[in-house]
Amino acid sequence: MPQYSDDLFLGPAVTYMGTGVRPYTTTFTGSIATTTLTVTALLSGSPIVLGMYIDGTSVTNGSYITAFGTGTGGVGTYTVSASSTASSTTITGSTNIVFDDPAPMSLGVGPLGRVYVWDLVPQAFVTNNIVAAAITTAANLTLAAGTSVKSVTLPNGTTGLQLDCPRAVSVTTGAGSPTSVNITVTGFDYYGQAMSEVIATGAVASTTTNGLKAFYVITNVAASGGSVVTVAVGTADVFGCPVRFIDKSYVIRYGWNNATADDTSGTLTVAATATATTSTGDVRGTFAPSTAADGIKRAVVTLALPAIAVGPNATRVGALGVTQA
Repeated sequence: MPQYSDDLFLGPAVTYMGTGVRPYTTTFTGSIATTTLTVTALLSGSPIVLGMYIDGTSVTNGSYITAFGTGTGGVGTYTVSASSTASSTTITGSTNIVFDDPAPMSLGVGPLGRVYVWDLVPQAFVTNNIVAAAITTAANLTLAAGTSVKSVTLPNGTTGLQLDCPRAVSVTTGAGSPTSVNITVTGFDYYGQAMSEVIATGAVASTTTNGLKAFYVITNVAASGGSVVTVAVGTADVFGCPVRFIDKSYVIRYGWNNATADDTSGTLTVAATATATTSTGDVRGTFAPSTAADGIKRAVVTLALPAIAVGPNATRVGALGVTQA
């Protein structure tokens, strides 16, 4: 990492703040009844961890471990995200390793100074480029790579939808008299960390509701029940910051669309610092510009980074926020 004149007072500027993403797998014997996974034997690999995706005969695609029961990494019971019925079978669990603190920079935001410039040109939002409009039931919805979204193969061999940049997801109701349905979006952030969010459609027709979290890859979208009217899932003009900012005082400026003045009509949302859940905000913070993105307008947000984000005293939480969930 570059050295700076103020290192004379602050110490060396060498910092490791990437994610150190590496494959993390385990194989075990287990059975599933609805959302309870019972593990009877570990066969090979690493301990079982929260957020681990599971794959096996009769296991619902996109299922992942959401909570420990009697097990804490080995034999015992666990809660999974999607209902399945699977008798005793061999199951493979896979995810990315948890953040080290500090972590090797196999993937990170790059070498940092005391100021970070977040620069992006996002594509236009599309309300149905993740899931096309359809009347929902209590089931997984069909993912479809629409405009500005591409299908990718994940390290565990499954497929997902990659967005043009980390950004929030939206749900849109069709015409009619809808009932409110919870849409659960599952995927990964820019650093490959598993995350999920529940977005309620609301009971108002022809309405778009934006989520709070910035997803980079979507692996599954599920509905809690019947919507009566169509529901579509797409992208929103809310973009995820690569580094955490916990106070707007750290923002030096936020520009949009070649303007010299700050985009004061835009919305900066600071990082959520509480333990992450499916209803909390983004762990690093987001920016929603005052006008719609179109693949041409540029956002330039300049952030002052505190000592816990860069430098010899940096921590993973200080730089990248609390652990995703």
